[in-house]
Amino acid sequence: MKIDVTTPGDGETLWVVADRIRFLGGLAGSNLELIEVEVPPGSGTPPHSHASPELIYVIEGELTVRHFATGVPPEVTVAGPGTSVRVDPRAPHNYSNDGVDPVRMLVLIEPSMIAFFRDIGTAEPPAQPDFARIGAAMQRHGIKTPTMPI
Repeated sequence: MKIDVTTPGDGETLWVVADRIRFLGGLAGSNLELIEVEVPPGSGTPPHSHASPELIYVIEGELTVRHFATGVPPEVTVAGPGTSVRVDPRAPHNYSNDGVDPVRMLVLIEPSMIAFFRDIGTAEPPAQPDFARIGAAMQRHGIKTPTMPI
C-alpha cells in the first residue's frame, strides 16, 4: 500500500485543442480517474457522446453545459464555482466557456476517456486543431457526434 501525491507543480499535462488537461490519477480498485481541465474563454467541445460517464466539478469561472435530445432544443446549464454536473453514459452533450474568464474544473472519468485525451493531446497548445486527427481518434475511442449515430 502506498500514498501518491500530485502537487500543483507536477502531474502530466497535455493540451487538447485549447484546453489544458492535467492528469491527477485514479483510485486503486476503481474504474475512475481525475483530471483538472482549464478551459479558456471561447473554448469548448462540439456536441458528442461516449460510453464513459462524467462528473464535472467547477472550481473557477462559469461553464456552459448543454444536453441534446432528439427533436427539442438543448437543455442548457450554466455551472459556476461549487457546481457539479453529472453526464450519464452516451448522453449527447457539450461544454463551452462563453464567459470572459478561464474555467477550471475537475472531471472524474473512466480510463477510456483518459486514453482518448492522451491520444489527441499535445505538449504545447496547437496553432490550429487537426480536425482529421481528432476525428480519427474519436472513431477509435467510440466517441460519437451528431453526424454519427448517437
